[in-house]
Amino acid sequence: MGLSVIILAAGEGKRMRSSRPKVLHTLAGLPLLEHVSREAAALQPQAVYCVVGHGGEQVRDALSDLPVTWVEQAEQLGTGHAVQQVLPHLAPKDTVLILYGDVPLIRAATLSRLIAVADEDHLALMTAQLADPSGYGRILRDDGGRVTAIVEEKDAAVEQRAITEINTGIMACRGAHLEAWLHELDNANAQGEYYLTDVIGRAADEGMEIVTIAPDSVEEISGVNNRAQLAALERAYQRARAERLMSGGVTLRDPGRFDLRGELQTGIDCEIDVDCVIEGSVILGEGVRIGPYCVVRNARIGDGVEIKAHCVIEDAEIGADSRIGPFARIRPETELASGVHIGNFVEIKKSRVGTHSKINHLSYVGDTTVGRDVNVGAGTITCNYDGANKHRTEIGDGAFIGSDTQLVAPVKVGAGSTIGAGSTITRDTPPNELTLSRVPQQTRTGWKRPVKKR
Repeated sequence: MGLSVIILAAGEGKRMRSSRPKVLHTLAGLPLLEHVSREAAALQPQAVYCVVGHGGEQVRDALSDLPVTWVEQAEQLGTGHAVQQVLPHLAPKDTVLILYGDVPLIRAATLSRLIAVADEDHLALMTAQLADPSGYGRILRDDGGRVTAIVEEKDAAVEQRAITEINTGIMACRGAHLEAWLHELDNANAQGEYYLTDVIGRAADEGMEIVTIAPDSVEEISGVNNRAQLAALERAYQRARAERLMSGGVTLRDPGRFDLRGELQTGIDCEIDVDCVIEGSVILGEGVRIGPYCVVRNARIGDGVEIKAHCVIEDAEIGADSRIGPFARIRPETELASGVHIGNFVEIKKSRVGTHSKINHLSYVGDTTVGRDVNVGAGTITCNYDGANKHRTEIGDGAFIGSDTQLVAPVKVGAGSTIGAGSTITRDTPPNELTLSRVPQQTRTGWKRPVKKR
């Protein structure tokens, strides 16, 4: 016996008012369906089947790397009909778990509890108590508390709508039982669809015991039907991640204004100010401080680094005790050694900067190797692109680059070299010498500034 997982993702999601299938809308930077797929994979099933319908080709193309078998529901005739499309793939003795591609916060730990009680004699059903059950199917029980059926809200009588125990749609049972119950479904209901929920009534009629399991939080079973619900789940998800970070020793100045859209590893005593976005895989060393309104994506930040406000760091490595910003942009394939200072309105791209070097003001350094203890003056530009190809610049240890300098690559600045302010350097400069290129300064005695004619 094994575990097979079915993820239903064929809905159109009209209330999203979008050209994208609903399951491709993102939460914390990942499509809704990918969240569900990851939790399913954590259960180590034999197979995961994803049923797609509306926009199915778009979903498969966007998520082609997911470890799932795609199954098409050509006609959207209800959830029961969707599960029927997977029946040819299921083994009778397998436990079958049914999930939903628009319920992104379900947790593998919760699902494990559900699977544990599903066997030959028990169908496991996840239910929840809601103060406002509007929109959900209601759980019907007999006087002994035994589950007898699920009634959809559109088909429910007034007294049934007062029931607060709702169906989440998530269930687990043996494949043979599921197949038999699905073949008995009909569409005699308000929607004219084949409801998967009718399986519960069929199981109860056969004397099957239906065991209910509750999730740890309502957010786990909350679906996304519109953008307001998506936003609410986003905040719930972010708050939970913020709580875990704070319990691990991270200071978040306002947990409600923090977004983690990937994976974050942190050392102790890190501080993150408001409205920062962390994306991809980010590692922060000990004592890292990140100012407000920063974006850090796929980066490794060393111990003691300070990132000031409004910086963007992407696919880069920042050495220990460096200082970045404010308003700095560190682009992909940049490596900064320890003690480097990158200041305001400085952009670094595909470059290595040596220990204790400083590039503090209004400069662009691209495709460059900068040695240690180098000072790059304000307004310096490495002219690395000739219109067709990129070329590298090399700046030796201890060089001093005067303000408003253009280094036209390919070019090498010798160790200890000094470049006079306002220079355009087109040839290699010798070490430990002053190099400059300027038009001689002139003063024209008696010159008068033009004035407007009246």
